[in-house]
This record gives sequence, structure tokens and C-alpha cells, in this order.
Amino acid sequence: MIGKKRGILVVSFGTSYAAVRKSCIESVEKKIAETFSGYEVRRAFTSGMVIKKIKERDKIFIDNPEEALLKMKKEGFKEVVVQPLHIIPGVEYEKVKEAVEKFKNGSFKKIVLGRPVLYDKEDYGAAVRALKIQIPKLDNHQTVVFMGHGTCHFSNACYTFLQSILNVHGLNVFVATVEGYPELKDIIPELKARGIIEITLMPYMLVAGDHVINDMAGEKENSWKNILIKAGFKVDMYLHGLGENPAYQDIYVQHVQDIIGEPLEKKGL
Repeated sequence: MIGKKRGILVVSFGTSYAAVRKSCIESVEKKIAETFSGYEVRRAFTSGMVIKKIKERDKIFIDNPEEALLKMKKEGFKEVVVQPLHIIPGVEYEKVKEAVEKFKNGSFKKIVLGRPVLYDKEDYGAAVRALKIQIPKLDNHQTVVFMGHGTCHFSNACYTFLQSILNVHGLNVFVATVEGYPELKDIIPELKARGIIEITLMPYMLVAGDHVINDMAGEKENSWKNILIKAGFKVDMYLHGLGENPAYQDIYVQHVQDIIGEPLEKKGL
């Protein structure tokens, strides 16, 4: 009924890769829609570049957060949950937060913003437990290196916190970033010092998009794959974004649940 509609706006950075969009973004949206059947689920992207590209190339029109919220206001939504699919509370998350703030003026009876994957202390334990689903059994000479996006924003510290919790869980795996610290070059000395011979590269990103296809697994000389091969390591690839991991889908569901009702029981670190 008009005026009583409830909605969940699911916001991600976005991707121009259609297959990845389906496997990593639509899969999460579907899980949220199935869990909260009393809410209408909408989509928004924070990347203007991605929005523009798929509009021009594919004639697919996707709103940014402010545009999506304006449409929901005009369509008579009363309660809106905005759930970001971002990993850290960085620049892209702040775009979502700013958009939400613009509508806290009586536009809706209620509008609330969920948190990204890594936010509260307990989130890191949940994130690591979810990673265990996809980390293979490793011997002393094998490891996994996760590729995070990284940022010059202070939230880059989230990756260091994540590494700390991975260590607490006794996992012989590493986190490096494309655009922050540590970079791949920063962890190679430790990989060698630990006698690592074989490395599986995995994205620590929602989608296995451009960074994964090109910067991680690409054929150019400075891709992570080729840097590690040149350094003497055997390299395996895992080309799946976190959105394909059912346990990460459950994390997003939990974050929605936390702000619309009684939170499910949380486990400690």
C-alpha cells in the first residue's frame, strides 16, 4: 500500500562485468530479499564511472544512492534500510552515509544505514570465520594471499586489523592491497622468510572485477601473479569475489537484521 511500503536499498561500488554482477551482487541481493520478504529490495551503485559505462555500453540504468532514495521517497516508501556491500568504512561508504543524511529530514518515517563488512570489533571474527569456507588446506610451504583494494583513507587500517584476527585464528594467510598498505611488495620478504613455495591468490573484494582480472591475474608484467612468479613462487588463482561466498552473504543479511530487529546471536573473535 502506498505510504506503508518498506524497502531495503542494497548499495555496492558496482561492476561493469555482467557475469560478476550476477554472481557477486545479485546473489547477495537475492539472499537479502529472501530473508526479509516484507521489504522491497532496490539496487544502487556508488561508482559513477561504472554507472556511466554500463549505461552507455549496455543500456542498463542503475541509480546512485541519492537517486535511488529520491525514487523511493516519490514512490511512497515509509521505512528504508540502506545496506552497503562495501568491505570497509572508506570513501565509498561515506558516499552512502552522505546520501542517507540528506534524507533524514522527514523524507521517510524511518531511514537507517547498515555497516560494511569490517566495522565493529565482532565483524572481524565473522569475516575470518566466513573466509575459512574458501581457504584450502595448507601445509607449511603454502599460503593464501588476499588482495584487498586499499585506500589512502584512514580506514585502510581495517586490513591490518583483519590480518591480526587471521593470525589469532592461526591461519597462515596474508592480506595485501592494491592501493593502500601493505602492498604486495611489503609482504614478499616475509613470505620468503617463512619458506613459502606455493601461493593461492584470492580477492578480498565483493566482486572479482577489474582489479582481480587485471591487477591480480592479468598477463601484464606488474600483475600480482607475474610479480610472484618472477620472485620464484608457484602461483594458483581463486577468481571468485566474496559475494559468491554464502557465509559472506550471511554477513550482509546479519547486518540488515541488526538494524531492523533483534540481532541474531553474535560470536566473539
